[in-house]
This record gives sequence, structure tokens and C-alpha cells, in this order.
Amino acid sequence: MSDLIKTQIEKVAILTLNRPDVRNAYSIAMVSQIVSELNLIERDATVNVVIIRGAGKSFCAGGDLNAMADKTGMFAGDPPELRNHYRLGIQAITRRFQSFEKPIIASIHGAAVGAGLGLATMCDIRVIASGTKFGAPFPKLGLIPGDGSAYLLARAIGYSRAMELILSARIFESEEAMRIGLGHHLVICEKENAKEEVFKKALEVATVIAAMPTKAVQLTKSHLQQSWHGDVNTALHLAAAYQGMVQRTDEHVQAVRDLQK
Repeated sequence: MSDLIKTQIEKVAILTLNRPDVRNAYSIAMVSQIVSELNLIERDATVNVVIIRGAGKSFCAGGDLNAMADKTGMFAGDPPELRNHYRLGIQAITRRFQSFEKPIIASIHGAAVGAGLGLATMCDIRVIASGTKFGAPFPKLGLIPGDGSAYLLARAIGYSRAMELILSARIFESEEAMRIGLGHHLVICEKENAKEEVFKKALEVATVIAAMPTKAVQLTKSHLQQSWHGDVNTALHLAAAYQGMVQRTDEHVQAVRDLQK
């Protein structure tokens, strides 16, 4: 069975991490499949928004502790080999997300820990089920955030909060995640219904975005991504260029006509 399952509901593609027996921890196959599917989806005009979720009881547990202990899979080899496993493996997901122009929504239940938290922070919008557990316990395992989680978490919640959460290696729950700005929507639900209820909300959010003018949504995301670390003049130049592009699209013309009715 595939470590990643792709389905589609109207203009929303759903990528389901499918290793429920290990709480959807990464495998080499899963990493490759995520990157490959995003490459295909970016070229697919029938998809406007992506949802990522996990099968079974969790969103994603990050690294596979069994493979880590056995020094197999992505954790095999000597230090130079391990470096390449990270660069060409799990970090390929981070790079692919950072250049992906269509909005990505994380539907999070159960646990998003370690690189699983990193995956959640790669997404543009995070919908969280109540009772979900989060954490970046890399130092507790004698590790650093090799997937780029330190950078990603700091972008999502701020440098100081990210530093405290990573160095303390503590586990925190959905209410704190919302309070510190990690989550965007909190779904109050029973534990046994969490996966279905949080996905229902994620699909609702995705459907609203998917119905908007496609080029404007994608260029807005690109503008935010590229402007984040730049100065105001860079942001303004990008805004002028992108606005010039979208303001002559059929989507814009039709949207204006619809509002004038």
C-alpha cells in the first residue's frame, strides 16, 4: 500500500499520509511521493487548493524512531551520507513547499510532533482538532531540527517562542497552539471523531479559497512568500508587477462585473 494517498474533491486535492501504524512517520517513499505529487498538482489546472492530513490517529509523528534506532532508511550511513539523506530527502519537502504557489491547508489531529510539526508549519493554513499534541523535542533525542523546523516554527510563531518550545522539548496542546498563533481554526470535537471533524472544517476553508480567482490567489501567496524577508520597496515592486498581471485577466474582469450586478 502507498505511503501517500491522493484524492480530489472538486478543486481541492487531498494528500493523506498513510503510515498509521507508526503515526504517519516519514519514510523515504513518503518523502518522494509528497514531492512528486506536489509537482503534479502544481501543473494540474483542476486543482486550486491542497489539504494534507494523516490516516489513523495522528497527523504526523515526524521521524520514524524504529528506523532511527536501527540506523536504516533515511537514518542509514555515516555522517556525510546522513547529510545527503537530509539534503536530498526530507529537506526536499521543505523546499518544494516553499516554492509551491497553490495554498496548502493542514488538517491536524492526534499529534504533530518533530518533523510532523515542521510539516504543519510548512502549510499556509492550519486547522487543528481539540486535544491535538504538538512538540519539537529534537534536543531531547540529541538532535537538531534537521528538516528546517527551527526556521519554519520561528516564521509561524516568532523567534522567541520557537526558541523556547524547541529548547524545552515540551509537548503542548491545541489550546496553546491557538494562543501562540500556530493554528488558524480550532475544531472542538471528541477524540474518536477528530480526524473526520477537523477534515470537514479544512475542506470548508479550502472550498472557499478554491472558488476565488485562481491567479490572484496564487500570486497573493507568492507575493507574501517573497516579501517576507525583503524590505518595503521590494514588496511594493512585486505588488505592482503582480497587480499588473492579474488586473488584465478574465477572472478579474468577471469578478468586477459580478460585484457590479
